[in-house]
Amino acid sequence: MIGIELLDYDFMRRALVAAVLVGSSAPAAGIFLVQRRLPLIGDGLGHVAVTGVALGLVLNRAPVLVALVAAIAGAVAIELIRARREALAEVALAILFYGGIAGGVVLASRAPSGGRNLTQYLFGTITTTSVSDLAVFAVLAAVVLSATTVFGPALFAVSNDEEFARAGGLPVMRLNLVLATLTALTVVISMRVVGVLLISALMVVPVAAAQLVARSFRTTYVLGVVIGALVAVAGVIVSYYADTPSGGTIVLLAIAVFATTLLMRTIRVRTR
Repeated sequence: MIGIELLDYDFMRRALVAAVLVGSSAPAAGIFLVQRRLPLIGDGLGHVAVTGVALGLVLNRAPVLVALVAAIAGAVAIELIRARREALAEVALAILFYGGIAGGVVLASRAPSGGRNLTQYLFGTITTTSVSDLAVFAVLAAVVLSATTVFGPALFAVSNDEEFARAGGLPVMRLNLVLATLTALTVVISMRVVGVLLISALMVVPVAAAQLVARSFRTTYVLGVVIGALVAVAGVIVSYYADTPSGGTIVLLAIAVFATTLLMRTIRVRTR
């Protein structure tokens, strides 16, 4: 029976669980990047994480955990560079982003397996998710969802207007570092599912779709998380039967949801 037989396979059950974890946590962090008009930060951190993955492959250590350290370090560096507000800040960020992926490619070439294992992190291979990977993903996803819920109002205030938040007594720099760290965690979780080249799409597109129908930030947050989880699970199922890459399938479904929502909203407005 279609939709049930795939549950007979352990790797598909793990893939579906990973899809729920990633699909829900990515928009939870992405909504604040959208609010700050920095939707491509996730993409840049993905490039930095590539160096961590490659270093893990060279050292024969857990690539996900090494990538996590690299991504957090990169996220902190990005916030410190942005805080300086100098003309060279954007150039420094570009160097950091491109240097990250270049360093990853060079390091991966020195790994025992060459660059073959790096490909799964660039494009995502959710069906190779192991039990240990799921454990790491679950912990990281719990941290992202819990932190964005607890610190949500403060992060929203800072993302909406830093100067006003600072005048209101909020610790802007510390909150920016919290958001940067959460973004790094999300990037690392998403690598194995959609790949570093498509991370930003899963963080941004479900939020963009939610913004078309939601009337408040809280509703946008909840709806974005739901859309992200649904398209991630649906993408895994479709990719299984259509024999397509899971990462690209998930992102295309998210874009389809956004396009459909936009069309329906346009029709409704014109009808009125």
